[in-house]
Amino acid sequence: MNRCQFVDDHHHRRHGVKRLCDILGLSRSSFYYWRRTAAAPAARQAVEAGLAARIRKVHQDSDGTYGAPRITAELRDEGGPVVNHKRVARIMRSIGLEGVRLRRGHRTTVADQAEPKTPDLIGRDFTAAAVNTKYVGDITYLPVSGTKPLYLATVIDLASRRPAGWAIADHMRTELVIDALAAAGRTRGSLAGAVMHTDHGSQDGFNRSSQRWLVGAIVAAR
Repeated sequence: MNRCQFVDDHHHRRHGVKRLCDILGLSRSSFYYWRRTAAAPAARQAVEAGLAARIRKVHQDSDGTYGAPRITAELRDEGGPVVNHKRVARIMRSIGLEGVRLRRGHRTTVADQAEPKTPDLIGRDFTAAAVNTKYVGDITYLPVSGTKPLYLATVIDLASRRPAGWAIADHMRTELVIDALAAAGRTRGSLAGAVMHTDHGSQDGFNRSSQRWLVGAIVAAR
């Protein structure tokens, strides 16, 4: 405790400010200056403590998974003073909190530079007026603890926004995609005439599937 704090804590008891300052060898002007300027840091500390308590609660409610950006968003949704993610990150470090860091994403699209690019038949219009007219497809990496990863291929109807077919395997070969398309064909009865839109992954049988011909051919061959 510094001398100014001691005077501030005890001058209202038995001794006045002058007497305590004389005993401690402190000028009264220094004491009064300290008291005028000490209120601001104390107020900031109180605000920081309150914000730290809110951060800790949001972190606990997320089961310890949220990092500074997500916690900042939650605090803004709650209302109250505006706070930025840098301040939240600083306070989290000071109280020993951190979010769960996701592993780096697994690349599932490897373009074949030698393969000619197929045309974009949907023209970047990811909507459909009727089901079984336009689909999108992709492969998702699924990490599995204790064993090799799996890959999920999906065929999603742009009208209903629901999967019409899907398949899972421990590889990304064309068979995985054919199985997903065949599953969609069984669900819809036929995919003939529909348009399939995907990326240009070389390992992905969806590579040419934005052509009506391929959709009909795969379903007819099931």
